[in-house]
Amino acid sequence: MAAERSFSDSFIDEDPQKALEALNEALEGDCDNAEWFCQRAYAHILLKNYSSAVDDAKKAQQLKPSLPLAFMRTGIAEYHLKNYESANAAFTQAQQLDDSDKSCEVWIKRCEETMGAQTQNGSVTTQTPATPPVKHDWYQTESQVIVTIMAKNVPKDGVRINFTERELSANIQMASGENCDLHFHLLHPIVPQQSSFKVLTTKVEIKMKKTDAIRWEKLEGEGQESNIKHFDPNQYPTSSHYTRKWEKMVLDISEEEKNEKLEGDAALNKLFQQIYSDGSDEVKRAMNKSFMESGGTVLSTNWGDVGTRKVDVKPPDDVEFKKTCTDDRLDFSADGSTPVAPSV
Repeated sequence: MAAERSFSDSFIDEDPQKALEALNEALEGDCDNAEWFCQRAYAHILLKNYSSAVDDAKKAQQLKPSLPLAFMRTGIAEYHLKNYESANAAFTQAQQLDDSDKSCEVWIKRCEETMGAQTQNGSVTTQTPATPPVKHDWYQTESQVIVTIMAKNVPKDGVRINFTERELSANIQMASGENCDLHFHLLHPIVPQQSSFKVLTTKVEIKMKKTDAIRWEKLEGEGQESNIKHFDPNQYPTSSHYTRKWEKMVLDISEEEKNEKLEGDAALNKLFQQIYSDGSDEVKRAMNKSFMESGGTVLSTNWGDVGTRKVDVKPPDDVEFKKTCTDDRLDFSADGSTPVAPSV
């Protein structure tokens, strides 16, 4: 039954120490399982036990020479031990076994860059290995700009974020032990004192308070006052890649609605809608209260009048009202016999 157990990368990512203990126990009962040695090597890498990771990964190679992941993890552990030639050889072997894994190319390139020594003034200098690329994305609300850095299992004490009015700097210690440095020159100013960040299992989330409730066209750059647009949640998202001229479409539609000629009840409803949308909070409260309490027979914009009293029902002179016994609503009709829905 022990051979049926599996230890996925996600299980190890969640708690490397717990996974290591479980793998130790499993390998006591099955010391010839190449996959388990390979996964224990991964747990050791996350815990920075690189020498142990090399031992386990090489044991997996011996048990199963066709397992590319065993060579890949040998390479990663050797790289962290600064054994760059051994790491490069392991990555090359992993790539030969599985040429679909493009990450091998990245690691091979980093090894070659690191091994590429330059002689200057009789001294040998070694290039600093390139930091692996870390994906990030951003979006915005009316009041905030949110930057998401895709980094898994980052230690909470391994993140340093610095905010200034137009700069965002992030130094993140990755689960692999490497450091990631990101720097952004922001398009518009932020409020550093009201900006914050949060470390989650799968990402680092940074929230920056906007100084002004305007729509950012992009995250970085030099903001031009003449190009500032007020934030509109109904327009396309910031991350959209469409090149359609949405602003022009919105203006065209608004102009058509503005010039549309309505008659009768439609014209009256549009007038009420315009009064409501342009009104202050007190005007809106007055309209809502008077309409609801009067059963739709009174529509007042004077909060000083209706705010301190109950608004009575006032049907037109040629209409009488009656109270239904089913739902306690006020219905109206011209002769009092046919109930109709109240309307404005």
